[in-house]
Amino acid sequence: MNTEFIRALDQLEKQKGIKKEILLDAINQAILNAYKKNYGSNAEVEVSIDTKKGDIKIINPITIVDDDKVDILDNEMTVEYANQFFGKQYKEGDIVREEVTPKDFGRIATQAARQIVVQKIKEAEKDIQYTEFKKKETEIITGMVSRIAKNTVYADISILGENDIMITAEGVLPNGEQMSGDTYELGQNMKFYILEVKRTNNKTQIVLSRSHPGLVKRLFEMEVPEIFDGTVEIISISREAGSRTKMAVKTNMQDVDPIGACVGTRGQRVKNITDEINGEKIDIIEYNDDLAEYITASLSPAKVVSVEIDEEEKIAKVIVPDDKLSLAIGKEGQNARLAAKLTNWKIDIKCESEMLGQV
Repeated sequence: MNTEFIRALDQLEKQKGIKKEILLDAINQAILNAYKKNYGSNAEVEVSIDTKKGDIKIINPITIVDDDKVDILDNEMTVEYANQFFGKQYKEGDIVREEVTPKDFGRIATQAARQIVVQKIKEAEKDIQYTEFKKKETEIITGMVSRIAKNTVYADISILGENDIMITAEGVLPNGEQMSGDTYELGQNMKFYILEVKRTNNKTQIVLSRSHPGLVKRLFEMEVPEIFDGTVEIISISREAGSRTKMAVKTNMQDVDPIGACVGTRGQRVKNITDEINGEKIDIIEYNDDLAEYITASLSPAKVVSVEIDEEEKIAKVIVPDDKLSLAIGKEGQNARLAAKLTNWKIDIKCESEMLGQV
């Protein structure tokens, strides 16, 4: 090795975030293995690397023993021998560090170092990729569709890690996480929700979603400053991706209209979000601590006559005008279903005439 090689390790630390100390430890072990393999040595030698000049030395540590010892081991020498060949400063128990670097070892050491550095770079990149993307779970990322295999979509994604290092990966959008109405074309840019980051066979797998309610939540956080800074809070979201979403919001600020903040001037904020999710309808209601009022709002746009709460069964019995029953239930039960998911209550909807008939 030489000074250029050492400088290269410094660059790797800056560009890829791989600690120089980790690389040096790995290089040390690789050179040690190469020495033992090429020179058939079983001695407990050490590797010394000059981190400024890049010089490599093989050191054989020898323990000084008493002159009267009979069975001298390979890694031992007597005080008399040490004083004769290494100087008179040694006494029993001291260590003589004898250099035993072979003349032609430089080429072997450099080759071993390069091989281990390449290996460690690959390992470190995998570790950094997993660690940095794991931090991004439940966040939104923009990706470019790179390939489509059967019903699975793959997208090229990238993030900035520590020290502004660009980290790239391929995310996978399974069929079950795709949004009805979406079309996917190679080279197409779109926003995804990072659903899960996991390791499979030492490979990072990043599962994306277009159907998760978290996508809508994050889009509103990006679009609405009042949500981002906490002035308006999203309490709950229920979603049937590609069709309709219901979202409950609230604020503790008297002069702030939480629904108006989400909708924006002339509806521009909510329009920007619906454009991103292909025109999916979004109902925004104001959360209310009064459960009956909250459930009434959740069934919007239908009008509600009364709500009876059964705390034991956790059922809300809702009465609506006869001409609003179909609106309250919604097409194929969608409105009632989303309201139930939003409030986390079972909702039993009946019309006024039906209730009068039971009296």
